Amino acid sequence: MASQPVTWSSVTKAARGVLTTAQHTLTVFGLSAVAVLALLYNRPDLAKRVSDFLSPQQTAQIAAAPVQAPVERSAQAVEIANSNDKPTAHATRQQKYVTEWLSRRYRVAGDAANMLVATAYSTAHEIKLDPLLILAVMAIESGLNPFAESPMGAQGLMQVMSKVHSDKFEEVGGKQAALNPVANIRVGAQILKDYVTRTGSVEGGLKTYVGAAAFQDDSGYGNKVLAEYRRLKQVASGKNVPIYTPPSAPVPTATLAQKSAPAPAKADSVAAEVAHGASQAGETVAGL
Repeated sequence: MASQPVTWSSVTKAARGVLTTAQHTLTVFGLSAVAVLALLYNRPDLAKRVSDFLSPQQTAQIAAAPVQAPVERSAQAVEIANSNDKPTAHATRQQKYVTEWLSRRYRVAGDAANMLVATAYSTAHEIKLDPLLILAVMAIESGLNPFAESPMGAQGLMQVMSKVHSDKFEEVGGKQAALNPVANIRVGAQILKDYVTRTGSVEGGLKTYVGAAAFQDDSGYGNKVLAEYRRLKQVASGKNVPIYTPPSAPVPTATLAQKSAPAPAKADSVAAEVAHGASQAGETVAGL
């Protein structure tokens, strides 16, 4: 059978057929690519597996690169955090011991005792006085009762005469703030610090605080406070101090009016002990 002659028309038809086939093929590939991309977009896990399959070495390098640096930074961060937490942990542990002991000894709710102890520590840090001495005065004066009031008008945790020390209460809201636990602690602690500084001894400061500066003795008030102070020091150090030791009965403050005091005496061992406690409290509270 003789072949048909090649004409321009036949070539054109063949070319059109090839182009049509190619166009359809590209359309199919394009639609397939779009479908694959949509699938990978909606399936990140599948996309990661495809990426790992196409370039396993590069993925391994990228995954391994950042591992070492974060580990080193993490170790350094832990070391810094541990060093910074040492004073904080010490102060927190000491306050925890004191709070729990006072709460059980004077039957005060845990949250309330925690607030009182924290205020005593922060106030002591500000005025440079041992917080345990402040807490001992609070315990003997009021039994940690923020609403206590003596027949002479001494009020609050530290039994402060708001009429006598109205100037000091002006800074914390006026005389009506005398029953505010925080204000009472701050004013009472400042008065105590002033008396200790004026008399030159802790005993002299306590004698003046209870209003017995002009008398021969303070009826044992100073001894009661210092006995409680030493118990608190043992508690703060982690020792097991009996909770049900009969607590000293609150001694109403007769007056806190400023009176002429004797010449400052040389600081004794108690003053040195209190000063050391104030220094330790300042260091631990500063780390908080």
